[in-house]
Amino acid sequence: MNLSLLRVLVEERLAHRRPQVKPSVRQTLLLPVALAALPVAWAASAEPVIPFESAAWSTPENGIDARVLALLQAKGLQPALPCSDEVFLRRVTLDVIGALPEPSDVEAFVGNPDPDKRAAVIEALLARREFADYWALKWCDLLRVKAEFPSNLWPNAVQAYHRWVREQVRGNRPYDQFARELLTSSGSNFRVPPANFYRAAQSREPEGLAEVAALTFMGTRVASWPAEERDALAAFFSRVAYKKTEEWKEEIVYLSLDATTPLDVTFPDGTQATIAAGEDPRVAFADWLVRPGNPWFARNIANRAWFWLMGRGVVHEPDDIRPDNPPANPELLPYLERELVSADYDLKRLYRLILNSRTYQQSSIPQSPTAEAEALFACYPVRRLDAEVLIDALDWVGGTGQSYASPIPEPFTYIPEERRSIELADGSITSLFLEMFGRPPRDTGLEAERNNQPSDAQRLFLLNSTDVHRRITASPRLRRIAIAARGDRSQLVRDVYLTLLSREPTPPEQAAAEAYFGTPELTAADAATDLAWALINTMEFLYRH
Repeated sequence: MNLSLLRVLVEERLAHRRPQVKPSVRQTLLLPVALAALPVAWAASAEPVIPFESAAWSTPENGIDARVLALLQAKGLQPALPCSDEVFLRRVTLDVIGALPEPSDVEAFVGNPDPDKRAAVIEALLARREFADYWALKWCDLLRVKAEFPSNLWPNAVQAYHRWVREQVRGNRPYDQFARELLTSSGSNFRVPPANFYRAAQSREPEGLAEVAALTFMGTRVASWPAEERDALAAFFSRVAYKKTEEWKEEIVYLSLDATTPLDVTFPDGTQATIAAGEDPRVAFADWLVRPGNPWFARNIANRAWFWLMGRGVVHEPDDIRPDNPPANPELLPYLERELVSADYDLKRLYRLILNSRTYQQSSIPQSPTAEAEALFACYPVRRLDAEVLIDALDWVGGTGQSYASPIPEPFTYIPEERRSIELADGSITSLFLEMFGRPPRDTGLEAERNNQPSDAQRLFLLNSTDVHRRITASPRLRRIAIAARGDRSQLVRDVYLTLLSREPTPPEQAAAEAYFGTPELTAADAATDLAWALINTMEFLYRH
């Protein structure tokens, strides 16, 4: 790629940003603004940065916004402006289905005068097939769905488990029912998929099973608990047993036949009970956990949902809830909990509430350029695309797919190229790209296993990879754009921008690209390839913003 075009585009972008004031790494896509103190309101008086921001809101405030604004006002922080329609559609499509929007959808959305169009597109995305694919990926990371070490589920169980998780997401099964089935399931790990919750634990000792249950459904790390509390939690899993069958690698999870005496237990809130002989302590734990007044259950999933959509938990890290790690906004998390419980644990309703908030739909350009502003959700947090989403985006541009296969462990696993990477069931099946861009190994179930931080190796790959070059030069999508332009440089530049960045170029960007197309030694095809490659290497393409 001729780097001069990339430099021109970067310099043009810098010239149109607001003044930078000590940015954090996460604020480098669009530079922050230093403003005098203003009364806190969503309709801020700053001039919007075009094409990333809008001047006025069409989205009404909701309960989330009232609580976020109240804290910002108390802290003297200014919320960001509304993001533009182009930014919103790209953002929400990536966040909900893990994909880039089609250029035709961008044009239709931007041209739609309906003030409720953002709410309508949220509903449409939540109903898409890809929603189940992408959110099953999140759950499979958390549930450690992996054929090889340390989970050792083996391919048959992995496929069954993944299908079951995806079906729960697709059917929007109430979260309390979803959690209860995972916690209480017994049977063959091949034929009763949720029984793999216990098969995927690194340790089968009661302490290890308790640690997994607490991390997954309470969002807490029991290593920080006092020893007597850890032992009390482990008692609920002391009667889980395993046995082999004659089928290769199949295993049965069941209630131990030794459970012939009553078991005295103490719940994490201090409540005591006695489990009758022959009864499963896991059922008692699940009953305690999912009741509406439980101090852990709704808080954990509300915090995770916020983290999944906003890039940062109200309690952060999202799986480290403890008394000495308080929520950034003390009123926000209880509100989300109450809304979820009142909705009978309907997770889509919670996602809908967050996505329709001004807090979610604000610009990623902070008006209060401090680290505290991002932590208190005064702007949308900038973060790099997940590894699977990024390779799918490159496949979407290039009209190609990925070949994934695993001869070990048996049986042989082959994934058709037309399947997107976000649909990969098995955490053991990977690629150099996925590993380079931070796909989690699914060893612990911690959210921090996914590494979305940029690296020099990633930058070098995107700038020099023959694979990326092949995708661009052979792209049917880009070829159709070139044919439709019929030699019109202006139209070609516009359509490449619309395809890769989900927006039209600014006038300076348009002028810079058209001037580059006039370079004598370059053919039109070479210039178009360089433009596409330059845009793919921008943070605007690589990041959610």
